[in-house]
Amino acid sequence: MKKSHPIRRAVLAGAATVSGIVLLLSLKPASDPASAQGAAAPQQSAAAQESPQGGSGQQSSSGALTVTGDVAQTQYGPVQVRITVSGGKITKSEVVQIPTGGRSTQVSNSSVPRLNQEAVAAGSADIDAVSGASYTSAGYKKSLQSALDKAKAQGGGTSGSAGAAGSAGDAGSSGSSGSSGSSAAPQAPAAQARTVTGDVAQTQYGAVQVRVTVSGGKITKAEAVQAPKGGLSDQKTALAVPRLNREAVAAGSADIDSVSGATYTSAGYKKSLQSALDKAGG
Repeated sequence: MKKSHPIRRAVLAGAATVSGIVLLLSLKPASDPASAQGAAAPQQSAAAQESPQGGSGQQSSSGALTVTGDVAQTQYGPVQVRITVSGGKITKSEVVQIPTGGRSTQVSNSSVPRLNQEAVAAGSADIDAVSGASYTSAGYKKSLQSALDKAKAQGGGTSGSAGAAGSAGDAGSSGSSGSSGSSAAPQAPAAQARTVTGDVAQTQYGAVQVRVTVSGGKITKAEAVQAPKGGLSDQKTALAVPRLNREAVAAGSADIDSVSGATYTSAGYKKSLQSALDKAGG
C-alpha cells in the first residue's frame, strides 16, 4: 500500500485553509458604507435645522418690531442703541452699549435717559446733543439712525414714512368701503384734541408761557408762547425750549428735568406747563 507524502498533505491543507478564508471574506456584509451614509444624513438635516435665520430685528406677537442699531465708536467708547417700533412710532429707546469707567459713567448716566426720551418724542434721530456729552450724543444719534434704517427696511418705518403710507391707506379704504367709513375716520382725532395755554410764569430773566395740545389723555405737542429774550437769554432759550418741549411730550407731565445752564427758564416752563395741564384736566 502506497504511503502519502507529508509535504503533499501540508500543501492540500494549506490550499483548503486559503479557500475557506476567501469564502468567508466574500460573505462579509457590504452595507457598512450605506449605513454610514444613513447615519450622516440625520446629522446634516439637524445641522440645517439649527442654522441661524437672517435678520436683525425681532417682531412680537403684537406687531411691535425691536431693532438694534450698529455700534458707533466714539472717543470714549462704543455706543449702541436698540429701539422698539410700533404703529410707525418709536415706543421705546434704550442703549445696549455705552462708554463706562471714570467720568464716562457719570456722563452716560446723565445723558442717556434724556437721549432715550428725546428719541421717543422726536420719532427720529434728529435730536439735540446733551450738553457735556457731545461724543456720547453723536454716537447715540448715529446708532439710532442705523436702527431706524433697519426698521424701515423691515417694514417698520417710523412716523415720517408710515404717516404718509397711512394717509394713503385711509384714502384707499375710504374710497372702497363707502362714505360712512370716510366720514368716521377724521372726526375722532379732531374731537379729542384740545389746545390749552398755561399761565404766564415770571422768572428772573423774563416771562415764560407754555401751550400744550392734549389728545387721548396724552400731550401730543408742547410749545413756548413766551420765553426770555435779549442777550444771553436768546441763546439759553434757543438751547432749552426745544428740549423742554420734547421732554414734556415724552413725560406726559410737568415732571421733567431742568436743562443745564437754563435753570430759571426751565423752572418757569415747568410752572406754566403744570398750569396748562391743570386747565386741560390732566
